[in-house]
Amino acid sequence: MDENSPVFVISMAAELAGMHPQTLRQYDRIGLVSPGRTAGKSRRYSMLDVAKLREIAKLSSDGVSLEGIRRILELEDQVRRLHTRVGELESALADELLNRPGRRVFAAGAEGDVISMKAGTRSRRSNQLVVWRPLGR
Repeated sequence: MDENSPVFVISMAAELAGMHPQTLRQYDRIGLVSPGRTAGKSRRYSMLDVAKLREIAKLSSDGVSLEGIRRILELEDQVRRLHTRVGELESALADELLNRPGRRVFAAGAEGDVISMKAGTRSRRSNQLVVWRPLGR
């Protein structure tokens, strides 16, 4: 059993969240919290659902409307998905860079620009002579 397992009946979830069961039914109808269902169509809430219900209660007590709460929860879910996707892409990029033959490295040019170079090559150094003389001498 993990935090996603739908194990709590509506009365227990309502008690854990400090709400009335009818409130949970309303939140299910408007899509704020969507519990799992049994074969007989009974609602079953997970620990994550109960945590979400507590967050909804906190936001509601802070004066946020139900539509505002829905939008906040939607954006938090989107941020979680994007963090996961960024991690996947970073991992794939690291694997690609390590496994690609002839991978490229980067160096800084004389003017501060970025230069792409093949692995194992060196940038050419300038052998120009610059003479500095203070003004007025």
